[in-house]
Amino acid sequence: MRSSVYFYPTLKEIPQEAQIASHRLMLRSGMITQVTSGIYTWLPLGLKVLAKISQIVREEQNCAGSLEVLMPTIQPAELWEKSGRYHDYGKEMLRIKDRHEREMLYGPTAEEVITDIFARFIKSYRDLPKRFYNIQWKFRDEIRPRFGIMRGREFLMKDNYSFDLTMEGAKASYQAMLEAYVRTFARMNLTAIPVRASSGAIGGNLSHEFQILAETGESEIFYDPEYEKLDVNTLTLDRLQTLYAAADELHDPQNCPVPLDKLKTARGIEIGHVFYFGTKYSIPLGAYVMGPDGKQIPVEMGSYGIGISRLVAAIIEAHHDEKGIKWPDSVAPFKVGILNLNIKDAPCTQLCENLYQKLLQAGVEVLYDDRDLGPGAKFADMDLIGLPWQIIIGPRSVTSGQCEVKNRRTGEKTEMSFDDALHSVSL
Repeated sequence: MRSSVYFYPTLKEIPQEAQIASHRLMLRSGMITQVTSGIYTWLPLGLKVLAKISQIVREEQNCAGSLEVLMPTIQPAELWEKSGRYHDYGKEMLRIKDRHEREMLYGPTAEEVITDIFARFIKSYRDLPKRFYNIQWKFRDEIRPRFGIMRGREFLMKDNYSFDLTMEGAKASYQAMLEAYVRTFARMNLTAIPVRASSGAIGGNLSHEFQILAETGESEIFYDPEYEKLDVNTLTLDRLQTLYAAADELHDPQNCPVPLDKLKTARGIEIGHVFYFGTKYSIPLGAYVMGPDGKQIPVEMGSYGIGISRLVAAIIEAHHDEKGIKWPDSVAPFKVGILNLNIKDAPCTQLCENLYQKLLQAGVEVLYDDRDLGPGAKFADMDLIGLPWQIIIGPRSVTSGQCEVKNRRTGEKTEMSFDDALHSVSL
């Protein structure tokens, strides 16, 4: 992609309304722009990151045996009345009426919709277990939207719903999602700590949040730092039940499952939440199956969310410096940026064009800054948008036959031949 035809309206000044790094950098790099309070348009650069995160989440959900569906953003109130949540959810739910005066709502979550689908089509224990997931926009009318997309009113979310015959089966689904989440966040170069949590409006009696440690986090969490190293081989539900403390347990520190001499506290950004809530929705919404003995059994359910749009901000909070974003390769909008330091120098521009075409042929996502701007502006913009690799080509490259390759994460700069540069960034 050429910068001259792309669209990423960068800002030099720090927007006054932006209080945290991710909000500042997303606005300044031209990833998003605000439409109204808590609601944003995702511009091309931001949308590419959002799509890459969605794809990683999708791949790991598929690997965990889940099936993707796409449920509507607008839901009928009658389903929520059946579950008993319609009047309990609060003002965060946006309630509307259609032209026939039917009560509708903009879905903040989708337990009711997916349970109704299950109830209508799945009737036998032989069809279990089932796990369905949905990547869709949600709306919650936050009383005080803030921190950009971190606490916006409209957000993109992956929500997965499991259906099992027994509690043991439901716990196996819960375990599968815990492992999928660890793999998902690791692919984004994030260390996410699972902590016991309140179930909130979702309900249920087993719940964990995945938190990224960050000074700007909204949650105060308590944890044993040894278990930042948790992976799919050591993560089990039984261990989580004994190793992690929820905030409400700290009112009585003697009952905290983490030894007090190991207990640490920090701010965290919630990026995922998993729940087991048994038959809370299956009974009122009629999600029963015929069991092996011929009797009707309400299915055991769980719900598993990942805030995909929030993850964009969380990754930036974890990976940035004073110059801008430092994207991990897996979610970067482009892997490589080519900087032409003198677009009016024909030989220099020809070198850039040749390298640009070779990178495209090699299947590398590349942003070629071919704008008629000074080097300083190009350096600043490329650091701001945070592509993992920069290849810098100027008139001197014509005589030397070399270019400068910069690793954005480390800041390391290396002079090398064009062939070596091509090979280096194509790996």
